[in-house]
Amino acid sequence: MFYTNARIFCADYHFHFGAFEVKDGVFGEVLPGAVPEDAVDLQGATVIPGLVDVHNHGNSGCDFSDGDYAGLKTMAAYLARSGVTSFAPASMTLPYETLSKAFAAAARLHTEQPAGHARLLGIHMEGPYFSEKKKGAQNGAYLKNPDFEGFLALYEGCGGLVRIVDVAPELPGAAEFVAKASKKCTVSIAHTDSDYDHAKAAIQMGATHLTHLYNAMPPIHHRNPGVIPAAAEAPQVRTELICDGLHVHPAAVRLAFSIFGGERMVLISDALRCCGMPDGEYELGGQQVTLSGGVARLADGTIAGSATNLFECMRRAIFFGVPEESAVRAATANPACAIAAADRVGAIAPGKQADFIVCRADYTGKRVFLGGEELSLD
Repeated sequence: MFYTNARIFCADYHFHFGAFEVKDGVFGEVLPGAVPEDAVDLQGATVIPGLVDVHNHGNSGCDFSDGDYAGLKTMAAYLARSGVTSFAPASMTLPYETLSKAFAAAARLHTEQPAGHARLLGIHMEGPYFSEKKKGAQNGAYLKNPDFEGFLALYEGCGGLVRIVDVAPELPGAAEFVAKASKKCTVSIAHTDSDYDHAKAAIQMGATHLTHLYNAMPPIHHRNPGVIPAAAEAPQVRTELICDGLHVHPAAVRLAFSIFGGERMVLISDALRCCGMPDGEYELGGQQVTLSGGVARLADGTIAGSATNLFECMRRAIFFGVPEESAVRAATANPACAIAAADRVGAIAPGKQADFIVCRADYTGKRVFLGGEELSLD
């Protein structure tokens, strides 16, 4: 089937008017010219790849770290309806046995890939190798120093599905951990009080990712530059950004895209189980979270994750002044690269999964297609 008369975000990271083919659940040709007469006319609509969220804890009252398969399916169904067609659920700082159960549920969903659900293409292991000082909403009772053997057991236990593992580079043993873990997956600097030198050393050892830029890390200081300049100077490092309008000021959002460029930014939701839910009390890693007015906080007032899905984060990035093409790339192709899934998803290109969103130019009125099949958004 061909779809024509569309403004398509193509694999060169630019929009082009034309047509594209969907055949047997994957994209075929992407054409600027004539197409068969029976092509579906999209009447000038904007078409972008399905979004890829590589840092998402939960939604709909469910959390990945619960280790509940039914709950994980609920999460994946919500994500697909919101336009997030692929994801890597993020764990919390918890005991290894709790993480093992959650990772087993992820491995099952990855294998089964039920129709109408977002594709689970990896796991983001957020914790427990974090700084006490910058633990944020992570549970300090379960923090550990970097432990490659413990990580490896979890990694192998889920069939190598961990695609990102986080670490604070100033902790004892961090350099050795990064050197070993980076041979297995993407290593991200996170929840850290690191200075510039420790961050730079971790990058030299193989860290290529920064978890939720600005949050749970030192600010830039002209005499003590810290993590952010160390990452900015390394062209191989991508950085995540929570763009819900609460975690990061719009000016800082624009600054991040200016520093790192659209090719290195990864928009994330960092959504919690309260995403898609009414105001009230929720749980996060054994801690109480209160959602009020769209803001999720711990009892001490610390802002936890977000209550916003990635599609809305992308829309807000554009509203804040990020160039549209950069914002779309940061929610599709770049996160797909971060979890080693760019050969399958994240772009409208021949041979890739036909996951795409059709919407108006202002990103309202969206229709979501997963494997070429339109989903019911009711």
